[in-house]
Amino acid sequence: MSSKRLWTPSRRTILSGAAASLAAPAIVRAQSAPVKVGVLLPTSGILAYSGQVAARGVQLAATVAKESGAPAIEVISYDTQSKPETGRTGVESLVNAGCSVLIGAWDSAATISAAQACEALKVPLVINIASAPQITEQGFTQIFRNFTPAGQLIRAAVQRIKEATEGRSPQPKTAVVLYANDTFGNAILGALNKLWVDLDVPITILDRIGYDEKARDLSVEVAKAKATGADIVLPITRVNDAVEIVRQMVKQKWNPLAIMSPGSPGPYEKSFTDALGKYGDDYMVSVPWYDPRNADTQKLVKRFETENPGQRFELNAGFSYEAVQIVVDALARCKSNAPAEIHAALKTTNITNHPMYGGPIMFDAKGQNPNIGCVLLQDRDGVPLVVGPADVAVAQARYPLLPFDKR
Repeated sequence: MSSKRLWTPSRRTILSGAAASLAAPAIVRAQSAPVKVGVLLPTSGILAYSGQVAARGVQLAATVAKESGAPAIEVISYDTQSKPETGRTGVESLVNAGCSVLIGAWDSAATISAAQACEALKVPLVINIASAPQITEQGFTQIFRNFTPAGQLIRAAVQRIKEATEGRSPQPKTAVVLYANDTFGNAILGALNKLWVDLDVPITILDRIGYDEKARDLSVEVAKAKATGADIVLPITRVNDAVEIVRQMVKQKWNPLAIMSPGSPGPYEKSFTDALGKYGDDYMVSVPWYDPRNADTQKLVKRFETENPGQRFELNAGFSYEAVQIVVDALARCKSNAPAEIHAALKTTNITNHPMYGGPIMFDAKGQNPNIGCVLLQDRDGVPLVVGPADVAVAQARYPLLPFDKR
């Protein structure tokens, strides 16, 4: 990845908009009114923390664009309240407010609902985060997903796990899966089951234990997982349940060789490491992530964390930042606020310089970006570090997990 600026509009103009709105850049035909961009995120409810971090990524992108010079755009936000059905109602509300292109919706179920509405209304939707494979398999023509579908995500995650456990001493031979029994969790589990076999991982999965993602007590599920005697734990979680699983492991004195999550939100978030302190260390998760070697990305991360004290720049912020970048790029090329023209421009996206690890941002016939990379992270002293693959790692994975009672 080059060290050029993350994006630089070709013309400079004045950015304007209401104080309550987020502004994002665009190059459009001369006009007095700003182009309206709708953003759907779960900024309240069970997914609120992640949604709020994503909103900060949008805000940073708007700020960077303003400094670079851009026409007026008004970003209108809609809170999905962590409810799947609000994806559709959110789209209808934002389109009624005059939005020409939308970004969202973080959660797979809400995104599917939003995609259905966008299809009916013929308004393009740039998906910042949502991994359910059916999103790009239902024939939607208005979606552009800059996030890995479950199959692609888990293929990379299983490969990272296989690499990290090969040649280790003691060699792990068995595993147990703990998974959130929702749209996201079942999509990840289905892909994991298939790819574990396809990639010939020499570790036997002894059991797959599901739970309600809203459950506050996972003592029974963790006890059942512990009883398998598995060497490693493969959690498929959100942030709150990831915290609860570790707390129960500490309480039940369960010290497996490793905790290695195959593609889950949560363990890299600051709310996870803050809640668990030293007990969150050594937890590994394989996810799309920003490129820690890129000089521009390093500056972006530092700026985000300076402007948002106590927050962490991670994939929620990063992919939301890129979603604005994608919209900006399309508007710069189509020079229009007409949804059909924005849609046509999005289809020819080719962005080579962006913060997240992987190749150019572009979309195939189904609206999927196939070039997103995946890394293996490990929490160390409360900070997620890239420990694989070798070409992007900044540290070596620590194995086996340090027993909780020895920390």
